[in-house]
Amino acid sequence: MNKHLETEFINLLDKHQNLIHKVCRLYTNDEAAHKDLFQEISIQLWNAYPKFRGDAKFTTWAYRIGLNTAISLYRKKTKDIPTTSIDFSIHRFEYTEYNNEEEQQLKLMYQALQQLNDIEKALVFLYLEDKNYQEIAETLGISEVNARVKMNRIKTKLKQILNP
Repeated sequence: MNKHLETEFINLLDKHQNLIHKVCRLYTNDEAAHKDLFQEISIQLWNAYPKFRGDAKFTTWAYRIGLNTAISLYRKKTKDIPTTSIDFSIHRFEYTEYNNEEEQQLKLMYQALQQLNDIEKALVFLYLEDKNYQEIAETLGISEVNARVKMNRIKTKLKQILNP
């Protein structure tokens, strides 16, 4: 990867790392797993960046890769995940600690979300990020109508989980 693309990628990743933290929070239960998933998503984004054409927004593209990485890693439930070494420190990229205290009001919602399947979690996550149904459909690779139907079913399911 040339130096310009490298710098561009690092700047975008630094600017949008909170979206990766949110994906990690959704699919992990402890800090170590969160950091591991954050690193793996960052590496997958890095590996895929030369193919990023800009047809979609960087955030939409990053959500898709982040969610796909999280879903595939945690479906495998294996500890022997091949990774690539990358030295982000030479680019002045800093891992910002995820402040769990700021998210306390969402604790019950996250507990309810843990009871959803992987695709349902991804759909709710994008919905909570104020993505419209067209963006959600594009990110998840489903139709807009399917995204709307699934979201209505998930809302009903969450209401039952939160108010048994």
